[in-house]
Amino acid sequence: MSTSIPATPLNSWQEELIQAIDNPRELLEVLHLPMTLLPAAEAASNLFGLKVPRPFVERMRKGDPNDPLLRQVLPLGDELKESEGYQVDPLQEQNTTADPGLVHKYKSRVLLIAAPNCAINCRYCFRRHFPYQDNNPARAEWLQTFATIAADDNINEVILSGGDPLANSDRQLQWMVDQLAQIAHVKRLRIHTRLPIVIPQRITDATLRWLTSSRLQTIVVLHSNHPAELDDDVANSVKRLRAAHITVLNQAVLLKSVNDDLTTQVSLSERLFDIGALPYYLHLPDKVQATAHFDIQQSEAIALHQQMQSQLSGFLVPKLVKEEPGQSQKTLIF
Repeated sequence: MSTSIPATPLNSWQEELIQAIDNPRELLEVLHLPMTLLPAAEAASNLFGLKVPRPFVERMRKGDPNDPLLRQVLPLGDELKESEGYQVDPLQEQNTTADPGLVHKYKSRVLLIAAPNCAINCRYCFRRHFPYQDNNPARAEWLQTFATIAADDNINEVILSGGDPLANSDRQLQWMVDQLAQIAHVKRLRIHTRLPIVIPQRITDATLRWLTSSRLQTIVVLHSNHPAELDDDVANSVKRLRAAHITVLNQAVLLKSVNDDLTTQVSLSERLFDIGALPYYLHLPDKVQATAHFDIQQSEAIALHQQMQSQLSGFLVPKLVKEEPGQSQKTLIF
C-alpha cells in the first residue's frame, strides 16, 4: 500500500499570489464599479493581463473609478491606441541580454531577471512586452550567467529584478545569493521589488534569512507610487527589513492622474520616511507602447519637483530621472 507524500503547505503570500484577481469583471464587482468599464478592460487585458493581489485591492476606494491605486492596474481602452514615439522596447534592453537572465547596461552593475513574473501587472510597466520566456534560465544556465559576472571585475553590484524577484521562492533566492557571494568583486546586492507593497506578508523569517545570510551589503528598493499604498501592514514589513539592518529605498514613477500633484508627492515622501524607507528616484514614465495616457510633460515634472523642494527636507526629495537607451547611467533631470 503506497503512502502519498503530503504537499508542502503554501505560505500566506503564495496563497495571495494564487488568489490575485485576474478577471476584469471580478475586479469591477469587488469595487462596486460600473460594468460600462468592462468591454475596454477585457479588450486591454487580452493584450496585457490583469493581475492584482487582494491586499492591494482592499486599499482602493469602492465606487471610485479614479482611485489612484485602481488607475495603476485597471486595463483601459487607452492601451489599445498606438502612440507615435512609444515602443515595445524603449530602453533597448533586449540588446543587452547576451547571457540568460542578464541585463548589462551599466559598467559596474548588472541586473538579473530573477523571476519571469510579478505579483501585480502595473499598466505602465516598461517591461510589459519583455520576452520573459527567453530569460527564464534553469540553474545550469544561471551558472553560466554567474560565470560571466565572475569574469568581469568591473561589476561590484548585482540587482535582482524581474518581473519581481520576490515572486520567486526563498529557496531559489537563497541559492542565487549563495552563488553571487562567492564572487569576490561583487560587494552589494540590490533587490528591486513591489511585492512588499502589494503583498506585505512576503517579508517572512525565511526572506530575512537569505537577505542577511551572506557577506553582501543588501539594499531593498521598493516601488510605491502613492501614500495610500502604505498601510500598517506595509509599514510593519518595512520595519522588519530595517530591523535586520537592510537599507530600504523607494523608487516611484510619476503618473498622470495618479500622483502628479504636490500634495500626493509630499505625502508619499513623508509616509515613506515614517515607515523607514528613503525616497530615492522619481522616474518619468518610459515611452512604452500602450502607456501614453500615463505620461506628463517633462516641463510639468520639473515644476512639480521644484515645488517638492520647497515643501520637503532635502533628504526627502527623490531624484527626478528618466532612462534613455544607450546611456551608461540614468539621466538626472533635476
